[in-house]
Amino acid sequence: MIEFWENKKVLITGDSGFKGSWLTCLLLSFNSHIRGISLEPDSKKTLYKYLINDEKFKRFSNNNLYEHINIDIRKGEELKDAILDFEPEIIFHLAAQPLVRESYVKPKLTWETNVMGTINLLEAIRFLKKCSVIIVTTDKVYDNDSWQYSYRENDYLGGSDPYSASKAAVEHATKSWRKSFFKKDIQISTARAGNVIGGGDWAVDRIVPDTINALINETSLKMRYPEAIRPWQHVLDPLWGYICLAEKQTIKQKSYAYNFGPNPTDMMSVNELVKLISKHWGKELKIDLLQNQPPESSLLTLSIDKSLKELNWAPKWDLKKTLIKTVKWYKEVKNGASPYNCIMENIKSFLET
Repeated sequence: MIEFWENKKVLITGDSGFKGSWLTCLLLSFNSHIRGISLEPDSKKTLYKYLINDEKFKRFSNNNLYEHINIDIRKGEELKDAILDFEPEIIFHLAAQPLVRESYVKPKLTWETNVMGTINLLEAIRFLKKCSVIIVTTDKVYDNDSWQYSYRENDYLGGSDPYSASKAAVEHATKSWRKSFFKKDIQISTARAGNVIGGGDWAVDRIVPDTINALINETSLKMRYPEAIRPWQHVLDPLWGYICLAEKQTIKQKSYAYNFGPNPTDMMSVNELVKLISKHWGKELKIDLLQNQPPESSLLTLSIDKSLKELNWAPKWDLKKTLIKTVKWYKEVKNGASPYNCIMENIKSFLET
């Protein structure tokens, strides 16, 4: 596995995001050559900004192993030029407007970024001779009626809120471009992951960073849907799935869509998750329930049977270990530890599991 990635030219859109930052660190540890494409984060407190100011991380830029370019993926010609100039062997497309509640506030921006941004990427790929491409969507692409069974890759796609609907549209666009324009030398799959958690996520309206901020600042946690059940998993688990998929489809593509989620025993409500985070932090947390919030599904679980069988992938960390590692990351960074060193400790531990 690791040998495959050595010296590979990998392009990551959304490298400045939470998952993109972790993926960048993971692949740099495999000695890949990475070009990242994304906008600078709006917030001053992001994992990406921690990393680019870390001397140990800077050495990758100094050694020409990592390069970041600020590009809005809605600008098709700029995106195409950056991709063709780099000639990547592997592409991970993570750039997106990723927040459900934000999509209610900015639905047009959400669709332009998620759908047209992806189409701009697909159009650019048409000019490459050979490439393995992973388009990252979400578990929310399914037409979710809060059914008890876990969604499989061949279930109906849908999504009611602007974010979920835009990501389902990305799935349709990817299928259309794949069937219409690409032959065997351009392999494209979509990856649908559950709710990822881990150190360094500071995004607004995500339950783990909201909880951590409340604990650090000793304020109450504002919670929307405490009984909602989600497929929680450490960020490294789906990222490991993405790289397994990219490698295997480079050799022989079997299918075009894969779920990456936790084992069924690791499903948990938002309320239970918050209580465990508070327990590991060692502090009581006051909770305020928000009223009149935009609707969200009460239950969403994924079937990972296909990824288990075809990719020989399985989640490495259960939810108990995930929460211990996540809370430890935030605690150590709060006490002055290097965020990059904490990521690398997690990666080392993960690879040894």
